[in-house]
Amino acid sequence: MAPPNKLCLVLVIFLSIFSLSSLPTTAIIPKANISLSVPSSQLVENLCNGKAVQNRRFCLKALSTPEVIAAMDTTQLGTLIMKLGAANAKATLNLYNEIIKKPGSPQALKALNICVEAYKYVILSFEMVSSELVEDPETANYDVAVIGPEIANCEKELINAKVQAPRLLAGNRFVKYYVSMGYEITSTLELENPNEY
Repeated sequence: MAPPNKLCLVLVIFLSIFSLSSLPTTAIIPKANISLSVPSSQLVENLCNGKAVQNRRFCLKALSTPEVIAAMDTTQLGTLIMKLGAANAKATLNLYNEIIKKPGSPQALKALNICVEAYKYVILSFEMVSSELVEDPETANYDVAVIGPEIANCEKELINAKVQAPRLLAGNRFVKYYVSMGYEITSTLELENPNEY
């Protein structure tokens, strides 16, 4: 049997791909009156109520796994958020690569390729931020913040090329949510340890 961490990661990747498939994007975000299957920890509640978090419901839903709820401190929670962000970005990158294979205009192909490069950067950034959380939250905060413009540029290119792909737009939106959660957690880490850096 696979170790729990690997099993959770596989489950997150599968759910990310499944949720971005043909289902409407609102299907994976719970309604406000639906209770989550796992009660959230105070750490998760505080994070999801943070000013930088763009979508509280998404945050609570994404962070409702037992592994996240068991996070003992802000650094552990931040590491898990970065792993979830990277897994989500990888699933979205796979969608881009899938769509590139289909016939389309040269403008659409150019836009999709720009997005593929952006997503490669996003994945590396989430992974890098995960390793920076302990040693240098200030750098981690900056590195997670610069992911946003990469996705914004990707979206601009898709719009200019008139690419109609709701699953890609949903993937972009979810990455932005993870960026906002990452920014919030790295800001919190900076405040928790102001004199260490």
